[in-house]
Amino acid sequence: MLVIHPKDRTTAMLTALYDGMPDARLLDCTLSGKAIAHVLSHTPQSERIMLLGHGCDRGLFWREDDTKDGFDRIVVGHSHAYHLRRHGGNIVAVFCNADLYAKTEGLHGLYTGMIISEMSEAALYGIKTTQDELDRENDLFASRLRSLLDKEVPLHHIPLRMKEMDDARTPLTTFNYNNIHYL
Repeated sequence: MLVIHPKDRTTAMLTALYDGMPDARLLDCTLSGKAIAHVLSHTPQSERIMLLGHGCDRGLFWREDDTKDGFDRIVVGHSHAYHLRRHGGNIVAVFCNADLYAKTEGLHGLYTGMIISEMSEAALYGIKTTQDELDRENDLFASRLRSLLDKEVPLHHIPLRMKEMDDARTPLTTFNYNNIHYL
């Protein structure tokens, strides 16, 4: 499994999705866009690809210094879509608005919409929460998704299964769990 997860303190909980997996290959996100395209083009079509972190409808972000606001570049974007399409529905993308990126680029797989991982995002969307709840529930979100992936639950079943696993049913968890989509 190829994992593209730019290092970022605010999405560190997503390491639970691949930590300890013997077949996980973590891509060096400091590579150029061309080098990343080369890796994607040589990744077997049967191999799952994970795109994790922060992003937008144009793709997955990377920043050199995660203590600062803002991002330096899009590490996976339009120029990589051709290579991602070769993988059919075998893509798991957990970043804000990954679903919009997928729809724009004609990609299939498991994608998240807006996922609240920071207090500033909760405030922006009017979701009342605390830092403790945010940390706890984001860790649970990642561990629940990992358990479903480990059990080899088909990706198209995961959105419903994740909603069923939401035992807190708070505004935060309802928002996040309703933003998991199979496309």
